[in-house]
Amino acid sequence: MARRFRPLTPERLGDLPPGCDGCTFWESARKLEPKCGAACDEGFTREWMIQVADAWGDCGLVAVEDGEPLGFVKYAPARFFPQVQWFAAGRPSDDAVLIACMHIRSEARQKGLGKVLYQAALRDLVSRGEKAVEAYAIAGPVDYAVAPTVGVDFLLRMGFTVARPHPELPLLRLELKSLAVWTENLEAVLESLRIPLGAPQRVPAPYIKPRG
Repeated sequence: MARRFRPLTPERLGDLPPGCDGCTFWESARKLEPKCGAACDEGFTREWMIQVADAWGDCGLVAVEDGEPLGFVKYAPARFFPQVQWFAAGRPSDDAVLIACMHIRSEARQKGLGKVLYQAALRDLVSRGEKAVEAYAIAGPVDYAVAPTVGVDFLLRMGFTVARPHPELPLLRLELKSLAVWTENLEAVLESLRIPLGAPQRVPAPYIKPRG
């Protein structure tokens, strides 16, 4: 088993969990229902990633195990996410990078992977010299199979505070200067997570003694 973080690049678009490789919810300018898969176009996503990489840098991280995706987190300056114009809490701040979405394979959820992915994303942004990060969050129950972002409680545990309240999708913020002294080896933490992945074991059919 070898688990690693890899940059989210156009070449790794196929490494995203099924359904995420072509989702263009955040990249769409027209108003959409806040749900994963509300708009899909893999070609558009690929071109968007190239545009972001040329203008700013890689737009996220993918956690992989022996080449298989466990989950990913996507982020970039808010100007690259036109969907934010429709959020009632208001647009993100000009000085902040927006963490748009994070998705984890169903069998890898509730194992600590989301926290480690977020920490890796924040460390990446610190290394780029970014000063702050913001994210919209779901205030009520979260169905992570279709949610376009994470829950409020998750972000509060990560150290975020509410920047712009809203009863359904508030905007939260974290100043990155407080994270500059991190020393934890996040890939070692990723390796240590107890995630039950892999092909299911075949159970042999019971032996039935023939009659006669």
